[in-house]
Amino acid sequence: QVQVVESGGGLVQAGDSLRLSCVGSRRTAITNAMAWFRQAPGKEREFVAQYTWNSGAAVTTDSVQGRFTISGDSAKNTVYLEMTSLRPEDTGVYYCAAGYGGTLTENYRHWGQGTQVTVSS
Repeated sequence: QVQVVESGGGLVQAGDSLRLSCVGSRRTAITNAMAWFRQAPGKEREFVAQYTWNSGAAVTTDSVQGRFTISGDSAKNTVYLEMTSLRPEDTGVYYCAAGYGGTLTENYRHWGQGTQVTVSS
């Protein structure tokens, strides 16, 4: 079983920055990618960013491009989500997941408990 643990959420003001971290307990053949999703109250969980271990490829969704950066540290099996210029609409629970990759939640088998990010205006 792969365990995924997020950390780094909090309450910030619009325009501030936060860094989220996600540690995976181990890497397997079906956990080549780690991704961040977020879920705002009353909304569907949505893809934010993905990091692929074997290629180092980083992908972010359009709404956060230029503001969020995902990166990975292979030695620590950890991915980071650097969030800058935060907006109130970035508020939500941020989940880290490990799986095949892509933007669909069903591609990820292992999920963390989530970390709350609240951006006040």
